[in-house]
Amino acid sequence: MKCVAFKNSKIKTMNKKIFVSVALLISAFSFAQGTQAAKRPDNWFNLDPTNDKVNGVSTERTYKELLKDKKSTTVIVGVLDSGVDYTHEDLKDVMWTNPGEIPGNGIDDDKNGYIDDIHGWNFIGGKDGQNVEKDNLEAVRIYRAYKPKYEGKTEKDLSTKQEKKELELYNAVKADYEKQKQENEMSVNQYKFILDGYDVVMKALKEQGIEKLDAASLKKYEPKDQAGKQAKFYIAQMLNNYSAEALPEIMEEISGAVEHFESMVKYSLNPDYDPRSIVGDDYSNSTEHIYGNADCKGPFSFHGTHVAGIIAASRGNGIGMDGIANDVKILSVRCVPNGDERDKDIANAIRYAVDNGAKILNMSFGKKYSWDKKVVDDAVKYAQSKGVLLIHAAGNDSKDIDVETHYPCKKFENSKKSATNFIDIGA
Repeated sequence: MKCVAFKNSKIKTMNKKIFVSVALLISAFSFAQGTQAAKRPDNWFNLDPTNDKVNGVSTERTYKELLKDKKSTTVIVGVLDSGVDYTHEDLKDVMWTNPGEIPGNGIDDDKNGYIDDIHGWNFIGGKDGQNVEKDNLEAVRIYRAYKPKYEGKTEKDLSTKQEKKELELYNAVKADYEKQKQENEMSVNQYKFILDGYDVVMKALKEQGIEKLDAASLKKYEPKDQAGKQAKFYIAQMLNNYSAEALPEIMEEISGAVEHFESMVKYSLNPDYDPRSIVGDDYSNSTEHIYGNADCKGPFSFHGTHVAGIIAASRGNGIGMDGIANDVKILSVRCVPNGDERDKDIANAIRYAVDNGAKILNMSFGKKYSWDKKVVDDAVKYAQSKGVLLIHAAGNDSKDIDVETHYPCKKFENSKKSATNFIDIGA
């Protein structure tokens, strides 16, 4: 990493404890996870609190006691996510395979509108094989769409209830967007400040012939300028909480945080960034179903593969982990980018999975705003009519989703009714 001097006077004058606490917060989480993981049995999450003294979900006990000698019927589970690595050694034998499609012949053999959909479909890819990897937050997309019409306007300038409703939404997403942009830019600066301080110290020590950073060697370092003095202070504080051997890994965690927040600023919170042209659909047409490509793995399938593994990684094969469910086939529908998913894609993903025999849909995603809730509601109703259960994540933000809506949601728009096939799950 290059040593970059911060020129922002606000960053220079902020309380030094802020920077230390930011670094310690992320590193403490990482190292706590690592320490706990070292003590866990490999299959801990499938174990039983009573029998095994481990806070798992009692999968193994269930198979031994409740399901012993019972026969099962194969269930297709649709994983609506970032994509699933269907070549993964622990998933390849549990992937759904379309019986009506011949792989790689470029023909829609089963005439369902999707060419070569062998293990699923990708609604955020183009016919030319390109894929959307990063996308905006929904707030930013709404902000971009409404800004030309409502920027600088008040209710007095508008005549219809619909326009006034849209103005209210615009003002909300604008405030949200500006707040998040400021917070993420500040986070980038804070984390970079720590990384740069570490680099300053390490470079100075090496110039003195000292290769190893510890409390004793740090005392020998005599900074020549204010940046060096600040850097020495930060690293000294970290060495009070962690061993010298731990610092490189902590810096890796902080570097990952920088990458995350920079991506948020550059893509998720950038109104000038819009990758939808890659898909090539008519985005204004919510009823359009046939678009995308057959790459249901995509360029960044870590999250979807992780989720699929928890559900159904091959059990008892001695490879990696054992999934929760036996006799399951995973159908992958790629519809969630690094950013907020789009309602049109989620609606089509639900319909595609249902039409191809999925009886349970796993939806580990969500967002604060919904651009076209009706199209999602209609898809949820369609799944409900086919007896398909939708499992949706309650989110990672500790929000009370009975008060603050986390989309998609079970309550139908402009109705007192809710879906009966929709369950929100919190960790």
